[in-house]
Amino acid sequence: MFNAIKQEYWLLLAVLAALVALPMEHALLGHGQGIALAGALALIAAIVCASLRVAHHAEQLAERVGDPYGTMILTLSAVLVEVVILAIMMSNQASPTLVRDTIYSAVMLDINGILGLAALMGGLKHGEQSYNDDSARSYSVMILTAMGISMVVPEFIPEADWKAYSMFTIGAMLVLYAVFLRMQVGPHSYFFSYSYPEKKQRGGEGHGTDTSQVNVAWSIGVLVFGVIVIGVLAEVMSQALDVGLEGSGAPPVLTAIVVAGISAAPEILTALRAALANRMQSVVNIALGASLSTVILTVPVMEAMALYSGQPFQMAMTPVQTVMVFITLIVCAINLNDGETNAIEGMTHFVLFATFIMLAMLGL
Repeated sequence: MFNAIKQEYWLLLAVLAALVALPMEHALLGHGQGIALAGALALIAAIVCASLRVAHHAEQLAERVGDPYGTMILTLSAVLVEVVILAIMMSNQASPTLVRDTIYSAVMLDINGILGLAALMGGLKHGEQSYNDDSARSYSVMILTAMGISMVVPEFIPEADWKAYSMFTIGAMLVLYAVFLRMQVGPHSYFFSYSYPEKKQRGGEGHGTDTSQVNVAWSIGVLVFGVIVIGVLAEVMSQALDVGLEGSGAPPVLTAIVVAGISAAPEILTALRAALANRMQSVVNIALGASLSTVILTVPVMEAMALYSGQPFQMAMTPVQTVMVFITLIVCAINLNDGETNAIEGMTHFVLFATFIMLAMLGL
């Protein structure tokens, strides 16, 4: 037990940060923007430390159960972190566009950032990398449908009808996810897996050693505890970040990018390791699966909270965001249609990610 606790030093560091931040919250917020911003950055680092441990234990559980269940655990843990942070930030400041901008940023980061960088690095090392193209098509059409229903169509819904359409959106997202989940773990589970004949023996031995040592109860306990620690840290971080950025001229979408980046940090490391190990199927599952889970699960949870609390809520994307999403999904559909990725395809997505960052810095 002591050795297991000792391995959680990153999570213990996050716990220590929470124990320090809670009693010093008022002092942190009352000594000017510089102190508040420095404190917010330190708390963001602590949240990333905790989320890395959450992702580590989610990854251990994923290896134990195998694909496609493993990918579901990884992506759902990231979405859980994102929902917790968003819920706390929404309770502290009623920003009507925070959820929309966070989901948009997460999709750009997952598809263009993670998938693009992974395909670029993996392509430079291995050339063409194979995966199951059925999974890419399934993910892409689901993301397009979910984002269209929840983030494009609302632009044309009269304000008087928003509550009715919001309730419809919640139901539609849940039905979509239920059917997709049934397909992913049921008769079409082979869509989301790929056989690597060259790596099978060595990989199988490695996974067998790892999974035999996984303490399922411990991993689940640490995962839940890590999410609680993240929630405590996010409570202080959100207020410190608001004070630190107030009047600074920072782009409005910066907070959303921070939230999306925190939740995606563990996925970035996992996807890059998979790409460099020539396991592109894992990259596709992580990047597209995280995007789909972000849209199809975060939307109903946050819309339900907005309906319950009566907070102002804006889900319709701006014209620039809509164009970027459609370009991303079109490029994704073309690139991921042949069962192989390469460095050129990775570069196209990474250029789109750089464009997203540039537009964000311009406040668009």
